[in-house]
Amino acid sequence: PTECFLSQPEEKQESTVKAKRRKKKKISDILEKSAPKPGVPADLQNLLSQHFSENRSVIEIEELKLSDSCFLPANDLTHSFSSYLKEICPKWAKLRKNHKEKKSVVMLIICSSALRSLELIKSMTAFKGDCRVLKLFAKHIKIKEQMSMLEKGVFHIGVGTPGRVKALVEQDGLCLNSTKYMILDWNWRDQKLRRMMDIPEIKKETIDLLEMSIIKLCREGSVKLGLF
Repeated sequence: PTECFLSQPEEKQESTVKAKRRKKKKISDILEKSAPKPGVPADLQNLLSQHFSENRSVIEIEELKLSDSCFLPANDLTHSFSSYLKEICPKWAKLRKNHKEKKSVVMLIICSSALRSLELIKSMTAFKGDCRVLKLFAKHIKIKEQMSMLEKGVFHIGVGTPGRVKALVEQDGLCLNSTKYMILDWNWRDQKLRRMMDIPEIKKETIDLLEMSIIKLCREGSVKLGLF
């Protein structure tokens, strides 16, 4: 009888572990099989409202709202990165030619990691032409190096992570007054099927960057937001 009693909890424990394993696999299966849904401006609006609803007044939240005119057409998942940029910025050649200011970029592209930044830089070859692109992430690059490069030369596009871009703006290494476009790498998923806004740290840093200066510039009409 003693053996019988001992074997029951063990069986239960095993079956619970198996059930947990099965459940975990099932969730990832659903994510893999679910059809990708392209991000739209309303998704970003809802994200900002949810983020600020707990600690902001109704008036403060209203000041952070963006009208539809602040947004560029969103990627419908049919575009390559170059073809999307060509669609939203047909006058890029002229903008690139006229840009002479140091410590600034015309286009800012925000994504979740250094590796993803490099992928996007490679995939925009057909769009960028001979313009200068600056890597704005922390991996293997010191912030002082980036500040020095921005101070000495003229760059047209900046591609990087929200944390490093935010730090550069805070330390007066990057000025956003010449920025016309800010593109969020919204739809791309990593190996764990997470989008940039599914990663808590990246989500917070992106929202902080938007709140710090981008939302104000969008409301003034000088910056347009795009969701790729």
